[in-house]
Amino acid sequence: MTEYPPDTPDYPAMIVPVGHVEPVPRRIRGFVASRPVFDTVRARYVWLWPGYPQYCVPRDDIVEGALVDEGRSMALKVGGARRQSLRMGSLTRPGAAWEWGEDAPSGIVGQVTFRWEAIDAWFEEDEQVFVHPRSPYTRVDALRSGRAVRVELDGAVLADAPSSVMVLETGLPTRYYLDRVYLDWTRMEPTQTVTSCPYKGMTSGYWSVRTDTATHPDLAWTYDFPTRQVSPIAGLVAFYNEKVDLYLDGWPLPRPAPVTRADWEKEHR
Repeated sequence: MTEYPPDTPDYPAMIVPVGHVEPVPRRIRGFVASRPVFDTVRARYVWLWPGYPQYCVPRDDIVEGALVDEGRSMALKVGGARRQSLRMGSLTRPGAAWEWGEDAPSGIVGQVTFRWEAIDAWFEEDEQVFVHPRSPYTRVDALRSGRAVRVELDGAVLADAPSSVMVLETGLPTRYYLDRVYLDWTRMEPTQTVTSCPYKGMTSGYWSVRTDTATHPDLAWTYDFPTRQVSPIAGLVAFYNEKVDLYLDGWPLPRPAPVTRADWEKEHR
């Protein structure tokens, strides 16, 4: 088997340009304090960074009186907008949304984009979505693999497994989910961290790693109840490739550069 080139990523990059607009072929709903804010089958996607899109909701599909114009203009990557507060009864959330102006892409002019965290619960059809909208251009595969995986850090072996479930997600490094029996649990310390993913669901456990020289926070995680699309990873444990030394069939894999939303917003993505 050929050795992996040290500076070649093992995953495909995002290809969607900033400013791209597409229709959303699904019902989108948002709730605040268990009350509906919008319900639409006419939403649009707009990409403000290549990693994933934002929803744009027609004004007519938003609960009447829920938005209050703040009288402030916003200059965003793909055009101007008017900042909006969200008002539901006695609850007010300033800067919760913006209405796209005339210089925005033609498909979203006059539509409204909500900050993700301003809405308590998002739904695509009848399934709740977390963190951000699912991109129609992102593919996530969970593949069983018989290639051996070894994980090391500071010279300590954290895991040595004869197989894994590989999760291949567009634009992200391949993740290797390992059976728990192949981990050195004497070096694993559970933490209270919980994260969510729009494609995999909500984590059920995180661990820091203690080596002979340092403690490294939140290096490994598991999904006990992942989404059905990646069900093979249930109960398995993965490590951040960016922070450990990972070997696949004996060959060292290069550590990928950390990928963050901030990087996307700086046009790195």
